[in-house]
Amino acid sequence: MEEENQTLGIGTDEWVAQHGARITRRDGIAGIVDLLNQRISMPYRYALLGIAAVAFGFFVHDLYLIRIASNLGIFLMLTLGLNIVMGFAGLLDLGFVAFYGFGAYAYALTSSTQLNQHWPTWVSLPAIILATAFLGYLVSLPSRRLFGDYFAIVTLFFGQVFIQLVLSSDSITLPGDTDSTDITGGSNGIPGLYPFSFFGRSFKSTSDYYWLLLIVVAGLLIAITRIDRTRVGRAWRTVREDPLASISMGMNINNLKTLAFVVGAGIAGFAGAIFAGVQGAVFINGFDIPLLTLVYAAVILGGSGSIPGAIMGASIMSVLPEVLRVQNYSEFLFLAVLIITLRALSKNWKRFVINVLSIVAIGFVMKALLALLNTSLTPSTTWAIAPVSKVLKFWLVLPEHRIAWGNIAFVLLIAGIAYFSIAGEAIKLILLPVIAYVAIFLWEDRLVADPNVTRQLMVGMMLIVLMIIRPQGFLGKTRVEVL
Repeated sequence: MEEENQTLGIGTDEWVAQHGARITRRDGIAGIVDLLNQRISMPYRYALLGIAAVAFGFFVHDLYLIRIASNLGIFLMLTLGLNIVMGFAGLLDLGFVAFYGFGAYAYALTSSTQLNQHWPTWVSLPAIILATAFLGYLVSLPSRRLFGDYFAIVTLFFGQVFIQLVLSSDSITLPGDTDSTDITGGSNGIPGLYPFSFFGRSFKSTSDYYWLLLIVVAGLLIAITRIDRTRVGRAWRTVREDPLASISMGMNINNLKTLAFVVGAGIAGFAGAIFAGVQGAVFINGFDIPLLTLVYAAVILGGSGSIPGAIMGASIMSVLPEVLRVQNYSEFLFLAVLIITLRALSKNWKRFVINVLSIVAIGFVMKALLALLNTSLTPSTTWAIAPVSKVLKFWLVLPEHRIAWGNIAFVLLIAGIAYFSIAGEAIKLILLPVIAYVAIFLWEDRLVADPNVTRQLMVGMMLIVLMIIRPQGFLGKTRVEVL
């Protein structure tokens, strides 16, 4: 591979030059995975995923797990919608969650006592999808000639305007009326929504919504996959890669951008309406920047523009926060991520073993040093309560004032990772075990006891590591450039 890269010259295509290395089958488990990846086509993979989802609905009756699965379905709809806007067309839409909120509030206003409306679901859902798509069209009009950061700022402004409108619409005096009218409920939201009802069948449980989401997501996957293979799908990707080249080929990029925006907005509005039905209430704090960050993280994590990547990213970002709520699961997950990261950065098994032994040595050295300094320690009975921590208590010690020490360790960890990204190979060999030890110390000292902070940091660390190891995401494709 290195010899091929060294012989590449001007006008040589990198993809063609690396053909021999790509078709060479690897040995062992990696070779088996490559073979299965080549033999199992995408329709069969979707079919296996669908069978697993159907089996889950039939055999799992735990309400908490069904709720997680339903939230995953809604989050997957959002990820697929954003993947069209950003992944296919390359539009950085920072107001995407506002369309999601618009759909949720539209259903709340047409299916609650807030405005004394009770539209049939088969009428309200299509109307909400069309209204949200039209709103997307209106927002796209002033953005037709904007690209990159300018486009992002305009859409971000739209998202914040939506939030402020919802908050301030709890006391509006309509023309000809002396009394104020509460439309959106402001910060109190709109509770007590009517459930979905199709032709006499009412959705009374989360399981009912799960089956609805399964059908909707399956339909979306089929539709988006087919669109991706059409002229429109290929045109979107062309606009994303090079707008000027698209114009030179006679494409109307403004119409293509608007179409992507409209389709993404319609999907987000549809997801918002289902979300409102599942929750039975809507509150504005569920449609702000944190949710937007998670959706973007899911698209980037799986691979921007990849439909299977959107499924993977949505699954990770939706299920991971729930796993981190339980200390036993979160510790095993942290250990797995740490081992995978060490193996990837070590590049070979010999160096991986050396790094592990170095981490063990650092732990015993720090334990002896703290004992020599007579440092007051936190009793292991207060922090070693999960399987992993019970094993670590023989190797890891925590000083008193855990919050302060944890904050110091967090600063050291960020500084170490930042320096590691620019350091030379010799320094990386020394720095990697130190960073890993600080990460373990920080996890047991501070993060495992604070799930909210831990979830955000885990997401950030996953994205940082992924950008270092695989910038295109798990299932994204590396751009092919002529050297």
